[in-house]
Amino acid sequence: MKNRPYVICHMLQSIDGKVTGDFLFKPELEAATNVYYKINRKYRADAFACGRVTMQSSFTGDFYPDLSAFDGVSVPEGDFKYDKEHGFYAVSFDRKGSVGWKTAVIEDEDPGYGNAHIIEVLCEDLVDKRYLAYLRKIGVSYIFGGKTEIDLSLCLEKLRSIFRIETLLLEGGSIINGAFENEGLIDELSLVVAPVCASSDSKPLFMNSKGADFTLVSSEVEECGAIVLKYRKEER
Repeated sequence: MKNRPYVICHMLQSIDGKVTGDFLFKPELEAATNVYYKINRKYRADAFACGRVTMQSSFTGDFYPDLSAFDGVSVPEGDFKYDKEHGFYAVSFDRKGSVGWKTAVIEDEDPGYGNAHIIEVLCEDLVDKRYLAYLRKIGVSYIFGGKTEIDLSLCLEKLRSIFRIETLLLEGGSIINGAFENEGLIDELSLVVAPVCASSDSKPLFMNSKGADFTLVSSEVEECGAIVLKYRKEER
């Protein structure tokens, strides 16, 4: 048995396999986006995970806290789990500690995201210790994934052992998706393919992919023209 959560990469993409770009904001994409969110809620995963850019664009914008109040503050070594028990988590892969959270939980009307307790995944030698003090003050949990680079396998083991996360939805962007794919850590793909094409500067499902094999499990066509594809990782 794997000593880590079951990882489902759940993404909305264009016909040409892109997951970021202006096409996401087209009015024609609204129906496909609703399908994507519906599937997200149906999974009822223990957590969802995104990279820094996705977390900032979706939840925090340009906000970053003033850390001057924490000058000289001593911070205990090691990971930090907020005392209160939570059953739903938002995992932010953020090596340097750049995401400006205001509260300990995601504030969003969608039940697939709202009220998820935030876990920051950081690198010990890159993060400002004052940022750690700030996270502790507002009640955001954090774990260290390495000194200067994130060891994804280690992170997943910690998420399971410390927070009891059994199922994790990986929801982009391209860089974090590609990192998981390259390490063979994606067990299932859940793709909503919208009936639109992206621009040339849009990014793919997996950035810097080394290649992996998946088996198609199911395919469904939605009334809006979107196709829902589900794949599972081929066991070797």
